Amino acid sequence: MPITMNPTTPARLRLDRALDGLDDTFRGMTARADEVQCDCHWGSPEELALLKTPDVVLSPDLLRRTWDAPDWADHGAVLRRILPQFARALVGGRVEPMFGMYEVGRSFARGHWRQWPAHQSSAMWEFLHAWWARSLVDPAPAVPVHEILALCGEASTTLGPWLTVWEALDHEMSDRHLAEAAAAWEYDLLGDQLPWDARDYDDESGMRGELAAWLVRHVPRRLHLRKGSVLGGPSLAGPPLLNRPPPPDVRGRRRYKTRVRRPA
Repeated sequence: MPITMNPTTPARLRLDRALDGLDDTFRGMTARADEVQCDCHWGSPEELALLKTPDVVLSPDLLRRTWDAPDWADHGAVLRRILPQFARALVGGRVEPMFGMYEVGRSFARGHWRQWPAHQSSAMWEFLHAWWARSLVDPAPAVPVHEILALCGEASTTLGPWLTVWEALDHEMSDRHLAEAAAAWEYDLLGDQLPWDARDYDDESGMRGELAAWLVRHVPRRLHLRKGSVLGGPSLAGPPLLNRPPPPDVRGRRRYKTRVRRPA
């Protein structure tokens, strides 16, 4: 059933079509017949059997345990089985990872979705891009835009395409989300850290530099254009964002901050 979005806009229609496309593309998919899972820590044989049965709706708890498990023999097949339901749960804000939405992106990456057959990987790309475009102009997205960027960055192992779309979009809501994201990310970046836990240090270092450079280049100019609008707030009143010195307790926080790292 398509997500109800009123009033209708091109971005909303595109997302509806992308979700319908996932339904069409992945209908009838199942996990591998020989897929196994630990019945002590993951779930029962009866629950595992549901993943080998096409198109059965999973309970929210079973859906969570399925996408979150890092040790499937064929993670891609499991993702293809749950993707239509999973995507709609994501868009509806019904997915709650333990640490952040970047965990969902890492689950997608574990499934090697970009190596799927072309029609499947294209449907996945379109979903991510349609969800991203819709969220940027949504006054109240179910998932914060900065969390969706972390998800998309981890899923695709790049931030470039997502930042390019954001930068090109001249829309008051996208600028509001930009101000909120900059405030959420500021002190992590000033402390030389990516605002989410990347899969490995090389990913984190590259993404951190790209994100920080983009914010320094783009945020002050973009938000200055909106000065006096509904944005307002301290980020516009002070020096350009990310040019302020960090407070004393932020300097060197990489040395002392312990980050919980989950299996890749």
